[in-house]
Amino acid sequence: MNNIDIISDSEFISDLENVVDNDGPFSSWELFNMSYQVEKATISEKFDGLKALDFLPQIEFLPHQVDTAKQAIEQMNGRAILADEVGLGKTIEAGLILKEYMIRGLVKKALILVPASLVNQWVNELNQKFYIPAIAHRKNYSWEQYDIVVTSIDTAKRSPHREAILDIDYDFVLIDEAHKLKNHKTKNYEFVRGLKKKYCLLLTATPVQNRLIEIFNLVSILKPGHLGNYESFLEKYGKDRKKIKQDAFLKQLVQKVMVRNTRKETSLSNTKRKIESVWIDFSDEEMNVYQELDRLVDGFASFSKITLLREMCSSREACFLSLQKMINNEPNKLDRLQPIIQKIEQLPHHAKAQRVVDLIKEIGDEKIVIFTEYRASQLYLQWYLQQHGISSVPFRGGFKRGKKDWMQQLFKNHAQVLIATEAGGEGINLQFCNYMINYDLPWNPMRLEQRIGRIHRYGQEKDVNIYNLAIRGTLEEHIMKLLYEKIALFEQVVGHLDDILAELNINNFEDEVQSIMNNSSSTGEVKIKLDNLSAVIHDVHNKADQGAQQYGN
Repeated sequence: MNNIDIISDSEFISDLENVVDNDGPFSSWELFNMSYQVEKATISEKFDGLKALDFLPQIEFLPHQVDTAKQAIEQMNGRAILADEVGLGKTIEAGLILKEYMIRGLVKKALILVPASLVNQWVNELNQKFYIPAIAHRKNYSWEQYDIVVTSIDTAKRSPHREAILDIDYDFVLIDEAHKLKNHKTKNYEFVRGLKKKYCLLLTATPVQNRLIEIFNLVSILKPGHLGNYESFLEKYGKDRKKIKQDAFLKQLVQKVMVRNTRKETSLSNTKRKIESVWIDFSDEEMNVYQELDRLVDGFASFSKITLLREMCSSREACFLSLQKMINNEPNKLDRLQPIIQKIEQLPHHAKAQRVVDLIKEIGDEKIVIFTEYRASQLYLQWYLQQHGISSVPFRGGFKRGKKDWMQQLFKNHAQVLIATEAGGEGINLQFCNYMINYDLPWNPMRLEQRIGRIHRYGQEKDVNIYNLAIRGTLEEHIMKLLYEKIALFEQVVGHLDDILAELNINNFEDEVQSIMNNSSSTGEVKIKLDNLSAVIHDVHNKADQGAQQYGN
């Protein structure tokens, strides 16, 4: 190796000696002392421990959040997948990591990519909790002008934003809901891979959903080559999710870039979930209409009939609108459907809506979140609650970002009830509320966990109360008894169900149930097939090692 020439700069020493000899001029002592204190605060002999904790005494961090931040910084060099289960505070962990790097002077320029509906929420969290001067990007803002920018990936990847962003050297990039980047062939994935970044965090509660290659794609964003190349990874491990648990070397490699905390392992398990099934009986008139819909056979696809039956269990309005749309698209069905529509028009108020009002009155003066599958049911419920003196606000996917924030604030400060469609199952934080009514049950337990995670999360100090409504003698009874109660999905960690489905080679739970519905000629056949599915899941669950965690340490 060639010798390295060291050239010393004597100009500074010479200038200093001249100033001392001539008794000045000296700079302000106050300014010097301030600069000295700043340098002293940011310089650390060792890069371990979190200096940010001293600057954030107002936040009560949980042990697992501090441990995650330390692990991401000290062991993963700021490139990590934060994969905690829903509600354990991934945002808090990410904010702490960013704050630590900023205090140490290692991060100035940061880009935070989140779902559009969560942009303002992220800005508020960073501003108010961490005193990080983040701003939401606006059309007239220059990407170079602001240091900490929060925006959606859909905005960032479009021209002219894309070109400007890809030209910037970022110290820190964060992507929330990173599981949406699982496909390496998408424009989103290509865009994120192209970002110039020193540190990078990927946040997701479901790092592996269907195929093992998804975790390869996420890891490749952080550390290209860490798991080999695409072809060699497929050749060695295939796409089987079970390999990540069975192959010790692969598991160890993934653990070098991913932190996953489960509810069982944290102090958040101190707050319990109290689950109650609420059974409802249709009125004779409602059951008559339901049975007429069930008898529709000729010319009606199984899926269409199943959808109508589910909607009838939700509200007259949801079912009525679907029937009208069906007639508009296929006028030849008018004669078959018109008598049913006329009966629906004559129905009294929905039995389930009446039970909701009674339930709210039993709960008393508490904040309550109601989830429904259908927008028509949401509008009906809001009107019906108003007739009984119960204040409510809606929350759905069609709202723009500002309106969603407004609805959330109205619920927190004024209204008693928030009525949400599935769009409310992701992103919003409602830990000030500890009551939830599942007006309609989703077929996918993963979606149910997303709903419950809105209130059973970091910051929740009370036990949460979940009421699951179902109508006897209908499809809802099958879903409730066979898919939830029998395999105890409400009380289990959903991540454990994911392991079970992997064992059964079921890639997508909702698709599996949908397939059963589509390929059954009657609700009786549906019941038998669902019973078989739940029996198989229950059997695998009983044989599984309860202590095994797919991503445990």
